[in-house]
Amino acid sequence: MSEWMEEYFEIFTEKVGDACFRREVPTSSLDKYKNILPSRLLTHWKNYGWAGYGDGIFWTVNPEEYEGIVHSWLLGSKIAEASTFHLIARSAFGDLYLWQEKTCSYIKICSVYSRYSMLEKNASSLREADILIMSFFVASAREHNDFDSLFEKALSKLGPLQPEEMYGFVPALALGGPSDLEHLQKVKTVEHLTFLYQLDPLTDWGFPDI
Repeated sequence: MSEWMEEYFEIFTEKVGDACFRREVPTSSLDKYKNILPSRLLTHWKNYGWAGYGDGIFWTVNPEEYEGIVHSWLLGSKIAEASTFHLIARSAFGDLYLWQEKTCSYIKICSVYSRYSMLEKNASSLREADILIMSFFVASAREHNDFDSLFEKALSKLGPLQPEEMYGFVPALALGGPSDLEHLQKVKTVEHLTFLYQLDPLTDWGFPDI
């Protein structure tokens, strides 16, 4: 698996883009999520930090900073064992990627619409969990994180995102705002996501997979 472990990151950055920001992950965070998240993800954090990629279109994040949002958003949903999901990545537009303990099922939440899709897995071993997390990164792509192909236009008009920022629609789409460049702003990620989850309950897209 060692070659795979190196190649997955090369494939990921080829598809999404090189790192544009890196934040070192403290040992306390690695210890906290040991035996909770796949060991390969923790190794990824140790090697590459929590980082932004592709000019900020995709970000790996500290799950602890989003625990309140995740629990609040999933609270009213029909997702089983919602408390076992942890946010591991997000897009520039607030798409959220949640990974489940042990099973390695994961959820993608489209925060602007308060909709989710779930890919159910059942990892039978630590090795399989590592393969699944690497597959997650390999399957990532710019186009999967680019809302209505607005990223390059937003980057040009509004400038690059800081680690705590995202591009958000103002007014929010749930309040009738249009989904165009003129109504995009740079907003604080945690605050904006907290606002969005209060507007609409989280519902299933109804797709068979992500």
